[in-house]
Amino acid sequence: MNPQIVIENYQGTHNANLQQSVARLEKGRGYRDLSTICIVPTRGMIPAKVTQAWMGMIAPMNQKFTRIFMIGMEVGEAYTAAVENILNHPELSKWKYILTLEEDNIPPPDGLLKLYENIDDFDAIGGLYWTKGEGGQPMIYGDPNDPELNFRPQPPVMDIQPCNGLGMGFTLFKMDIFKDSRIEKPMFKTWNEWDPQKGVKMYTQDLYFFEKIKKLGYRVACDTRVRVGHYDVGADVVW
Repeated sequence: MNPQIVIENYQGTHNANLQQSVARLEKGRGYRDLSTICIVPTRGMIPAKVTQAWMGMIAPMNQKFTRIFMIGMEVGEAYTAAVENILNHPELSKWKYILTLEEDNIPPPDGLLKLYENIDDFDAIGGLYWTKGEGGQPMIYGDPNDPELNFRPQPPVMDIQPCNGLGMGFTLFKMDIFKDSRIEKPMFKTWNEWDPQKGVKMYTQDLYFFEKIKKLGYRVACDTRVRVGHYDVGADVVW
């Protein structure tokens, strides 16, 4: 320690800037109930680079947080089973949020904390990641201002971007969505359909669900501050 002349002052840095400190706490929402269940569909072998990122992910201080893994199931069936089990559980069904996380996604350490900051304004909010490959597309689907509901990939804008749908690799949902009896079962489904009038319709389980909730008026957004890697384990490349 360097030599000092000490004058009595014990208020501390955070107290000295109390208004700024309070604003930071209000933005982070950590004083409210942020109880969160993280659900993870997996084939059973999660890559080390992904696991390393998950181990570094910060959960909110002194809040309830747990993970549920669904192993060896088709992804739509895995999400459906996990949500049904949560809703039928006497304790977990009372929690506030569900976070979806997938075995090839690498979120930043503060990613979840940032998602909490804006969840009050939306019903689902997720991080920004791209489809794999050189021609990767942002998994921010559809412009809510378009009069026709669609899921075309949208160019990212800073910071909070309303949209019609997201991937489910790192997305935070309000629990109340899943309790809405208007949502047709199953909630999640990988859908391949051909109609002689409408042609081919193909949905992964994420957009199948988002189409349902958007038609019911739920609000969805991407937090483009939360940059999530999309890991191709075969090529050992993070997109």
